[in-house]
Amino acid sequence: MSVARNINIEELIKAETALELQLINEPEFRKGLIWGTPRFGHPEGTIVLHINEVLNNIDKLPIDEHQRAILRLVAISHDTFKNKEDRNTPRNWNLHHSILARDFMAKYSTDPVLLQTIEYHDEPFYCWLHVHKGEHELAERRLNRLLNNITDFQLLYYFFVCDTLTGDKILAPLLWLEEKLELESYRPYFL
Repeated sequence: MSVARNINIEELIKAETALELQLINEPEFRKGLIWGTPRFGHPEGTIVLHINEVLNNIDKLPIDEHQRAILRLVAISHDTFKNKEDRNTPRNWNLHHSILARDFMAKYSTDPVLLQTIEYHDEPFYCWLHVHKGEHELAERRLNRLLNNITDFQLLYYFFVCDTLTGDKILAPLLWLEEKLELESYRPYFL
């Protein structure tokens, strides 16, 4: 996949903390931010343009500043290592972009909520994908594993909402998760 040029990362992310600024100035991180071309789910193309959309959604959430700071870090890092993801078949899930991002962020933070939210940010989608394929038992096991491994499910859910409501992503995984876990009362007002 090609890499976009002439993108103003600083203008799109508008770093609010010293850590955010440090991250967007790391050469490896910057390379991931400008990677990508338009594709299904991400018509915006580059990762940083997607992150900008997620950050705009986070700004609409009814959350406190601490939660917002965590979600901003998740947003800034969650897809940044897609350029390094192993997409061979069979897949090496240890080289999935979420694991790469979690491992990178572990150099900067030990906050389990931050690291878990980064690692599991796509997990609700994968659970739904099993349902979509008729693999209901596998979906159930995967969802139960997620619920047992995540410290702050509501924060993960909020991130999943903000991530899903970007580009041209389908809403079916989000709606399935909400129905399955009876989350309608948690739904942010902008959905």
